[in-house]
Amino acid sequence: MSSQAIILTGVSIYLVLMLGVGLFAARKTQSLTDFVVAGRRMPLWLCGVSVFATWFGGGSVMGSATAAYEGDTRLMSADPLAAGACLLLSGLFFARLYRRSKRLTWPEFFEDRFGRIAAVLGATIDVLGNVIWVGAMLFTLGVVFSTLTGVPMAVGVISGVIVVTAYTMVGGLWAVAMTDFLQVLVIIIGLIVLLVVSLVDAGGWTSVVAQLPEHAFRIIPVDHTWQNWIDHVHSWLAIGLAAIASSVIIQRALAARTEAVAQNAFYLGGLMYLTIGMIPLALGFVARATMPGLEDPNAVVPTLAVEHLHPVAVAVFVGAILSAILSTTDSALLACGAVISTNLVPLVRADASERLRLRVARYAIPASALLATVFAFNANRILEVVLDSVAPVLAGIIAPFILCLYWRKANRSGALAGILSGLGTWAIALAVGTSTPPDLLGFVASLVVMIVVTLTTQRLDPPRPLRDADGHEVDLRDRLGTLPLRAEANPAGTEQAE
Repeated sequence: MSSQAIILTGVSIYLVLMLGVGLFAARKTQSLTDFVVAGRRMPLWLCGVSVFATWFGGGSVMGSATAAYEGDTRLMSADPLAAGACLLLSGLFFARLYRRSKRLTWPEFFEDRFGRIAAVLGATIDVLGNVIWVGAMLFTLGVVFSTLTGVPMAVGVISGVIVVTAYTMVGGLWAVAMTDFLQVLVIIIGLIVLLVVSLVDAGGWTSVVAQLPEHAFRIIPVDHTWQNWIDHVHSWLAIGLAAIASSVIIQRALAARTEAVAQNAFYLGGLMYLTIGMIPLALGFVARATMPGLEDPNAVVPTLAVEHLHPVAVAVFVGAILSAILSTTDSALLACGAVISTNLVPLVRADASERLRLRVARYAIPASALLATVFAFNANRILEVVLDSVAPVLAGIIAPFILCLYWRKANRSGALAGILSGLGTWAIALAVGTSTPPDLLGFVASLVVMIVVTLTTQRLDPPRPLRDADGHEVDLRDRLGTLPLRAEANPAGTEQAE
């Protein structure tokens, strides 16, 4: 049996297993709440692992290794450092408030405080960003398939799309979370095995370091130019700040059994990310020292696997890469379905029944996957595509999003002005081709304009309070993620499981 046949057999078995687990978990999906937020019953062990698995995708494994191989200090600092910080910040400042709101999606926060137009803008940008993000993951999937099996990229992309779409459509978040748990185990085992074997073959870490350039491990600019620092700050804001408004991780907090679970799931996921996320960087350094001049730097990790592992072990490692890709792809596709069903369907049918919305949520998933496939075939660098997916969020959404939850004076006029000015500035700067990242300029414009307009329109447009799904005003006290690890209820009783 040839090496390619062994790998293809292993991949096929793995995909069938994921499909089986997803379909088994679908038994728990009976309503829209079950489908979108797992009935708000996710325990800490599952929620925390799912947070990590969702965030630690193919872009993290393949993209970080590529950044280390090419010596790209900007992308090396963005992932895993900024990405890990995003999870920790979410746990500290936002997770408890998310769970307390009892909402299904974050654009509902916008609609509650800023009105329907702001919610639609937020929902549209969220769906677009997730579709582009899925495109990056599918591109990664195609690179893995073509590198390790010789199978055309299109075959790998389409195979992955079919499997992930099937179990996500049927099982919703329960299916996604259960497959996440198994996928994380495969990811960790696969990455550790490849790192250990490749280091042994390279003569140890000391030998690798001796062959690297002097500034190989530097994560700040080597040349202290204004442009270099702007680019680094931009990456941190895009991955570490703007991504806080990512629906794929907010969904985990909304699905947590209690506020304590929501908070601690982000801490657990963040710590896992900052530790396990270092392995792809190390693999990139090993490849840089032992395999200089690769034709396709995007294929650093699978090339290392082929060079250092037995075909059977390569098949297992491919499962790890697939795990990283699928764990992000399914979550992003589910988020698309949830946002379209919850925030966009009412534009067409205001009195849509829960049954109709559930059906829309299911069928929006393959539609989003199809669009993402188009992006996959037009991608070049993995982490660059991920940054592109966050660009409109940084430009026009993240400032109003944070102020929505943390500034009582925030009103509809200020939010709309902030969103439109940020997106407008981003679009103009993109068309002109500014040296400063266009979405960074949009972020500054959005923040400044929203604050100014809000303060000058308080009498004309009084701010609305944030309300939960039951119509009650959300208690904004005691919102920081400071609950003890084993907490089940806070003094006010808002932690009680539903």
